[in-house]
Amino acid sequence: MRRCAGSAAVIAAALTLAGCGNSGGSAVSTATSAKPDLKVTDAYMPAPAMADMAAGFFTVTNSGGADTLTSVTSDLAGDITLHSTRGGAMEEEKSFAVPAHGTLDFASGANHVMFEKLTHKPEQGEKVSVELHFAKSGTVRVSMPVKSATYNPETGH
Repeated sequence: MRRCAGSAAVIAAALTLAGCGNSGGSAVSTATSAKPDLKVTDAYMPAPAMADMAAGFFTVTNSGGADTLTSVTSDLAGDITLHSTRGGAMEEEKSFAVPAHGTLDFASGANHVMFEKLTHKPEQGEKVSVELHFAKSGTVRVSMPVKSATYNPETGH
């Protein structure tokens, strides 16, 4: 009888642990496989100082599953690249993760988009049409207003 009671306790403990493992695993796979729900806000381009190069900034807010920004396109530029800035050094990136239920920020002095080989120099007040390409969400079109060269989104000037 004692042997049966001990075996039953071991089996019950094993089933409990197995149940915990499964619920944790399925929660992770559900979170990572959930459909992204992206919203792009605060997009702007400072009026470029040079005729052939400009930068762009925006915020991607995701209220769903994870996604990845893979590229940016626009009729404004012949070459558009994604960049990060760490310790004052700019580095080109192939893509940027958009975390589940999180944000991806592109801001002055940090992550940014570089527009090179401009078809024309955009002027303050103009709006630039930009397409953000995501691995899961596809293409998101954004109208990026051209602000003053010294524009600060925190002050609005």
